[in-house]
Amino acid sequence: MLKISNAISIPDDEIELTAIRAQGSGGQNVNKVSSAIHLRFDIRACSLPVVYKERLLQLKDSRITKDGVIIIKAQQFRTQEKNRDDALQRLLSLIKTVTVVQKTRKATKPSRSAKRKRMDSKTKRGQVKVMRGRVTD
Repeated sequence: MLKISNAISIPDDEIELTAIRAQGSGGQNVNKVSSAIHLRFDIRACSLPVVYKERLLQLKDSRITKDGVIIIKAQQFRTQEKNRDDALQRLLSLIKTVTVVQKTRKATKPSRSAKRKRMDSKTKRGQVKVMRGRVTD
């Protein structure tokens, strides 16, 4: 059971974990041990609320296929257990990004005094530059 929040969790049977052989260097052990984890999570078939499903499907993420399946490959660690935990944490963080609702931005304008201060400082700076000119008799 992957717990996202107090009210939302994903059952283990909705997450497909497969052990595969890791890429890269590793000596003789790399050809014998399947330590990498391949995680597949079908967004459309999961038990998440519809709002979160829609937000996940709208994400522009390379890990989400056109069919709505999240694919995560974890091979950073040498043990299968650590890679499994890493893949689940990455899935959890991806899902948590859509649970947070962005605040709507309110357009603001500078106050009258802020405009006056800005114009006064510009005028003062201009006067300093004028005084740098040639002195004529």
